[in-house]
Amino acid sequence: MILQPVIHPVLLALLCAVPAVFVVRALIKGPRPRSLWALRLGMLVVVFVMLLRPGIPGGTSQTLATDTDVVIVVDTTASIIAEDWNGDQPRLKGVRADVQSIVDEYPGARFSLISFDATAQLRLPLTTDATALMSSIDVMLPEITDQSRGSSISVANRMLADTLSAAATSSPDRSRMVFYLGDGEQTSDTRPESFASSAKYVDGGAVLGYGTAEGGPMKKTTGRAGPQAGSGTHEGGEYIQYQGQDAKSVTDEGNLRQIAEQLGVTYQHRTASAEITLPEAPSTTTDYTASGEVGNVIELYWIAALVLIVLVAVEVLRAAMQIMRLRGLAEKNVQKRSWGPEPVARTERASASRSEGSKR
Repeated sequence: MILQPVIHPVLLALLCAVPAVFVVRALIKGPRPRSLWALRLGMLVVVFVMLLRPGIPGGTSQTLATDTDVVIVVDTTASIIAEDWNGDQPRLKGVRADVQSIVDEYPGARFSLISFDATAQLRLPLTTDATALMSSIDVMLPEITDQSRGSSISVANRMLADTLSAAATSSPDRSRMVFYLGDGEQTSDTRPESFASSAKYVDGGAVLGYGTAEGGPMKKTTGRAGPQAGSGTHEGGEYIQYQGQDAKSVTDEGNLRQIAEQLGVTYQHRTASAEITLPEAPSTTTDYTASGEVGNVIELYWIAALVLIVLVAVEVLRAAMQIMRLRGLAEKNVQKRSWGPEPVARTERASASRSEGSKR
């Protein structure tokens, strides 16, 4: 038997001892029936046992370990909030949902996040903290519209290669996967660079494309969180104008397919109506034996919890019956008061009639 008390056993004993003294005293010296106080003492004992969290050793569980480094590259240019995802929602909403899917698909992996607009930025170095990754994605905003001077879809190429190279050097036994999320729209006059220099470090991944051929309007961004930052609403914020009309961003699948070919991964066009398809992590770095079997304790506190539920139910049932009994007695007393004076009045009238007859 193993005990895992929620608080120190001494404090737990003192906590339960105070009410136990009053209950035992009432059980010994209190009025009958004493079964009620015995029930309450039993409840205290059950609570004490439950808070001790008893268990038995021997339980084991297997955890899936993904010894993989996953580098996520996200486009944060103004076009990433073009409103053509699932109708009229910003593309960034789809990006966030897909990053969450990536995190769920590779448990135990190390994640790194690179964003790019006019320049590339390493937002998160390799870490197993998936919560930190999602927090970075949630607060990620597109570039400020007034500062935009055009951007290249390959601006993150060198930073990606450096990140993968460092990971390969420090952990050569781990596999590496790359996920590039963007719309492929090249707004810079320069020719996109090739991602081929990163391919030798990549064991898997995908290029995920967003947007439509019809395109979607984009709201001006100021660098502050709000409707214009990709919340999916049309409230607040002005749309970027081009020749007197709302400027629209269209996806360029040709560029995205070229990036996928250079990295040696697959391309997938993303829509809100289609489930994301993610590749399996390399089998050499994903299995159950890598993580081993983790010793566990089979919890038994739930048995005490069931006993407590039964005892509480008995107490509630008894209280309900007592209330019904008291109500019945109260109703009888009311009836007695309503019928009580009438027989007295009849007796007085009969006595008065006899007195008059005797006088006559």
